[in-house]
Amino acid sequence: MNELIADKQKQLSELCRRFHVRRLALFGSSLNSDFDPGRSDLDFLVEFQTLAEGEHAHSYFGLSEALQTLFGRPVDLIERDAIRNPYIKQEIERTQQTVYGA
Repeated sequence: MNELIADKQKQLSELCRRFHVRRLALFGSSLNSDFDPGRSDLDFLVEFQTLAEGEHAHSYFGLSEALQTLFGRPVDLIERDAIRNPYIKQEIERTQQTVYGA
């Protein structure tokens, strides 16, 4: 697991519970040698629990902002169901690392 994530696992789990996350996974450069701790962003794949109408935007944008604050860097937050390109989806599924699963 990425050291940045491991160091903040407790806070990350609290955020996931607060924003109704079913599963959160890390993917992209943060999992390989391309990651630059001083400059790289973090790429997350998220699946939310079933939310009442109107709660989705609050959870998505709230989580995105909270992750950026927690890690002190830009964050790309992508919902699994929003990925339409099958090749990109397959690559993310193959390389992702789960960091939270409720």
